[in-house]
Amino acid sequence: MKDALDIDWTVEETARRRNTYYAASQRKFVPFKDPLVFRKGSMQYLWDAEGKKYTDLLGMNVCISVGHSHPTVVNAAMAQAQELTHCTTMFYHPVPAHFAEELAATMPQGEEWVVHFTNSGSEAIDLAMVMARTYTGNLDLLALRTAYHGPTSAAQSLTGIAGFRHPGMPGNVAFVAEPNQYRGIFGPGTEPYLDEIERTIASATTGRVAGIFVESVQGYGGIVEMPRGYMSGAAERVRAAGGLYIADEVQSGFGRTGDNMWGFEADGVVPDIVVMAKGIGNGFPLGAVVAKKAIGDVMAEKFMFHTYGANPTSCAAGRAVLQVIREEKTQENARQVGGALLARLKDLQQKHASIGDVRGRGLMLAIEMVKDRRTREPDAGVTAAVFENCRAQGLILSKSGPHRSVLRMVPPMCLSMADVEVVAEGIDRAFTEVTA
Repeated sequence: MKDALDIDWTVEETARRRNTYYAASQRKFVPFKDPLVFRKGSMQYLWDAEGKKYTDLLGMNVCISVGHSHPTVVNAAMAQAQELTHCTTMFYHPVPAHFAEELAATMPQGEEWVVHFTNSGSEAIDLAMVMARTYTGNLDLLALRTAYHGPTSAAQSLTGIAGFRHPGMPGNVAFVAEPNQYRGIFGPGTEPYLDEIERTIASATTGRVAGIFVESVQGYGGIVEMPRGYMSGAAERVRAAGGLYIADEVQSGFGRTGDNMWGFEADGVVPDIVVMAKGIGNGFPLGAVVAKKAIGDVMAEKFMFHTYGANPTSCAAGRAVLQVIREEKTQENARQVGGALLARLKDLQQKHASIGDVRGRGLMLAIEMVKDRRTREPDAGVTAAVFENCRAQGLILSKSGPHRSVLRMVPPMCLSMADVEVVAEGIDRAFTEVTA
């Protein structure tokens, strides 16, 4: 028997197999015009099948939190996999039990917190929806326009971008205007967007709601940070209508915003439910719902099970992620390096007229392209061209936002100060070559 299965690493054959055997739904979600095959990753860097090196500003869709193939995470997962790869939650295992305790310890003090592990962030969103409706006895939920909460049928019902929504989604979801300080419908500020929550509850629900889902920083929506006072104000208004505040930390959690471990901490709000995934396992499939104990307890009467949710191998990786965040001070690194990169991106905004806005916090950053800075008309064409050219500069990032006019940067949190100038110069060259 061979030690390893044969793998054909050529771009042509990999593309042929994908195009032949992948379903159309899985073929669609590709970023570049031409296929790109990655063979190796180390910390903030990637190498393609032909050996070209890239700086990863995407973190494999924010899944790589502490670095590609981080040795601490890999070693922890390998050690567990070699001993027992999987153990269903029907039986007890210490690794996920330890991890649940450690995650609960990161939550705001003064509450009892419980953890339900899932296979993914979308499943965690689905579970949080069920929890909120079961606990409150209400059906109606609120979500923000331009929010993204996942592709499963239930999760996409909370997603406020048409391109992510398919027929047959469950109902009872009303959308409120996102408090986008650059192009929000009420302009800059907080109070008008909070007033909109009250109007929506009064007009588009029964008047009693199960809760509101809020990304502390909208990810696919284009790195839209909630302004000060919005999250706490939203929680106050929704709780007055019988609902819960559910923080979606799938992209903004685990220290990525730099100032805090969790994005919601920026506003001092204590959520009722917190949803997390992606960076939780640094690439190992895992998600979690962390809820106040009284809310989690209502789920005891009916069956709820996620086959790989508390997989000990993934949970071993998750424990190692927390260890790395603590020992290598990745949150502080995200704050410092993210701040330096944001400053350089603002320099580029002064140089390139097609950049309408630069924003972000920590290592969640965005450049938004416009055809005219006065009208702020989105420019998807220039965004796509710059995006493609960034690949030639050795930079991997993503196109985001409802108009696909935002370059989103969510790199592994080990991105260094030495990388900042490399990234800024590469983006500068991409803009110059496209717009010259």
